[in-house]
Amino acid sequence: MKSISLVIICVLMLISCNNKNKEEVKNTVKQEKVEYASFGEAIIPNDAIAATSMAAHYKTMKSGDSINSKIIATVNDVCQAKGCWMRLNLDNENEVMVKFKDYGFFVPKDIKGKQVIINGKAFVTEVSVDEQRHYAEDAGKSPQDIAAITTPKRTYSFEADGVLVAQ
Repeated sequence: MKSISLVIICVLMLISCNNKNKEEVKNTVKQEKVEYASFGEAIIPNDAIAATSMAAHYKTMKSGDSINSKIIATVNDVCQAKGCWMRLNLDNENEVMVKFKDYGFFVPKDIKGKQVIINGKAFVTEVSVDEQRHYAEDAGKSPQDIAAITTPKRTYSFEADGVLVAQ
């Protein structure tokens, strides 16, 4: 009888310790949870693919191809006029130019270096010299840098219907 009581006490202690560990793990997850500010359509952060994975998709696409996607990436640059576009880092060699669906929303101008999640349509375009120069002006580039733009450029593009910016 004593041995059964001892076994019951040990089992209860193990259950108690296990529940405490689960609570600690829950708290850790809550502390690591990233808070986001939302712009455009409401989206959830789940199922976003890494920027490097998206870079591999872009490399296989031709001008005019498009795919629906949700990407998580770091902001390299933002329109300093009003936040009407941003460039995201895909990998060490490539960026994606993000515009917002129907010019329907903008992002803050001070999010360079922040993590974002974008949802919408990824596609490849050829950007004219005039359009490249316009973006360079918006980004605050020097007149010399703007004048140095002389050829069209194959560009990875994205039309976002929703954006989450990590806070």
